[in-house]
Amino acid sequence: MAAACLAAGLSLVVCSSVASASTTTSRGRATAHRAGTADVAFAGSLLAVDNEDVGPGFERATGYGYTGRGGGSIGLAHDISAGEIAPGVFESVGAAPIASLEPHFTRWYVRFAASPLVLAYNPHGPYAAVFRAAARAPERSSLAAVFEAMARPGFLLGRTNPATDPQGQAFVMMVELAQRYLHLPNAIVDQILGAGATTGSGGNPSQIFAETALDSHLEAGQLDAASAFLSQAVQLHLAYVRLPAAIDFGDPADARHYASASVIVPSSTGAKTVVHGTPLVIDVTTLRQASATKADVAASQAFVAYQLSASGRRAYAKEGFTLLPNTLFGPRSAVPLRIRRELRRAR
Repeated sequence: MAAACLAAGLSLVVCSSVASASTTTSRGRATAHRAGTADVAFAGSLLAVDNEDVGPGFERATGYGYTGRGGGSIGLAHDISAGEIAPGVFESVGAAPIASLEPHFTRWYVRFAASPLVLAYNPHGPYAAVFRAAARAPERSSLAAVFEAMARPGFLLGRTNPATDPQGQAFVMMVELAQRYLHLPNAIVDQILGAGATTGSGGNPSQIFAETALDSHLEAGQLDAASAFLSQAVQLHLAYVRLPAAIDFGDPADARHYASASVIVPSSTGAKTVVHGTPLVIDVTTLRQASATKADVAASQAFVAYQLSASGRRAYAKEGFTLLPNTLFGPRSAVPLRIRRELRRAR
């Protein structure tokens, strides 16, 4: 039903084929095909769940079409703001990329899930035994051994770009928190990430990959370990080490502790911004686009309502996301009626 097509840059775009005159729901009822397509821009970590589960489920349930593109949330927000892409739905890791589009494109968003960081690793690499021991028993001593291994010269680490991706920012801050939590030497942060990773100088540039490409480099044996969300590791069947909640950025209850870590991020204008740690939550909104047809607007609203429904939430839970209560941020009056109805049902 969906044909994949690779876009330039950081984004991976999947273009759904046109639906037939009717589709069949999971309960066997015929759903008439409707005009209108939900064009969804999502954080790269949502690639598999959206394109392989939620998107097709939405098409079956509603009759609308679906297309999706993935990339770093910050980079996608920049593309939307610049008019380079015009999706009807935006799913971001963290609220900041959505907030950067307010109030022109949207005035609200809903938080519905979280996805903690893990360390994915090459199970056939030279450091596999160290990671495997920590995966089996994630105690302070075994976790310290993992970070000490990552600090060794020649260790091949992959992470995403902090300038364009919240995962890239969180990974740098996770190493900062791990240094304190595991009582490791201060120098280990620069040894792992390269000098300047926390101060806006970029660190080791050879470690930077597009989020949608990290897993393929890891599986090909080109990396010893890589940054990943738990959901990505589950979906892609990667070997991984769970991290303590104190450093994995996955628990909103630890928001104040996460904020004690920070990274300086350069912008396209050359200015530098200090970013403090925040929980890695999944937020979604619909976007106002002048070029959108009424049918596409309806499809976009229906997509968000579907993903916040019991069916959509089950799909995210199955793929390794931690479900959070559907929580609205922004004025309820700005939320499309169909989505408001779903929020009321979820109470």
